[in-house]
Amino acid sequence: MYPDITATQLLERLGTDDEPYILDVREPDEFAEWAIPGARNIPMGDLAARGREIPRDREVVVVCASGSRSSHAAMALARAGLRVANLAAGMLAWGTVYDTAALGVGDVTVIQVRRRGKGCLSYILGSGTQAFVIDPAIDIDHYVRLAGDHGWRITRVFDTHLHADHLSGARDLAEATHATLHLNPADAFRFPFTPLTDQEHFELSDRTTLSVSTLHTPGHTTGSTVYAIGDRVLFTGDTLFVDGVGRPDLAERAEEFARNLHRSLRHRVLTLGDETMILPGHYGDGTTVQAGTVVGATLGELRSTIAPLALDEPEFVAWVVARTTPRPPNYVEIIKANMGTPDTSPMLLKRMEIGPNRCSA
Repeated sequence: MYPDITATQLLERLGTDDEPYILDVREPDEFAEWAIPGARNIPMGDLAARGREIPRDREVVVVCASGSRSSHAAMALARAGLRVANLAAGMLAWGTVYDTAALGVGDVTVIQVRRRGKGCLSYILGSGTQAFVIDPAIDIDHYVRLAGDHGWRITRVFDTHLHADHLSGARDLAEATHATLHLNPADAFRFPFTPLTDQEHFELSDRTTLSVSTLHTPGHTTGSTVYAIGDRVLFTGDTLFVDGVGRPDLAERAEEFARNLHRSLRHRVLTLGDETMILPGHYGDGTTVQAGTVVGATLGELRSTIAPLALDEPEFVAWVVARTTPRPPNYVEIIKANMGTPDTSPMLLKRMEIGPNRCSA
């Protein structure tokens, strides 16, 4: 027999001396689409022929889409004498697992909340007795608990844009905590909120102001917005990542959106100093996530590593448009839900949004 391991327990062991060998028994196309970092793929039907590839001196955690195939594989491997555990609920569970990392900015504590199976990043900014939240995911209990642990009351909730690849928790979190919900009206939200205006300022504590800079031209979306703590930290949403720039083709006008994304980057982001810390809304497969360390980079580092930031507008547009990737699965349904006009039940929507993010060009 073998034990089950939860996605949270597995996450806690990644990057440690106790990291297991992660064996993914899904088909190669499923694995290529979305996988746990460091996992190896041997499809279920190939296990008998390729069993020698699996190490016998490490615990093996077997993974599949929902835990069914992996349970059968784990049983066979346990009978063969291997030390095995089965990932309970498989990749469905991995898509809902979170961890955090913190960063001090003056008297502000920034907690980066990472939805590790989805590559989504959100933020709690706390100082004194209150906190602001940026881009909360749908599992709002994490934010309520974290704020409570620090003695903060959530007073304002922000989204950087109308999300297409995952469900936003901003509306639910604002309602649950009686916070003010701030959104850019240039995106098509269909429920009550407090509209943002360009260069609006929100005081987090007596000594700290969160500056809001609204991007009036479309980029990743028409209403994409960045938020700043002075000139020290910029929360860029899907406008700029540590490994690329936002994709501008989630609407139907890729070249137009690419031109405006270039202008937004050139005039609203790249005007800041090299020491400004960029904290994005997502990270990709090529980004290494370390326990306790925020996913982020200084603007100076990104100028040297993200070549498109140095391109002029025609070159930038050509570069971005040539690298468009498939849109997120079910993105139409997810956008409708985030707009406030869902066509699908909440339970089905949560299953539909499981998978990788595809917001970077």
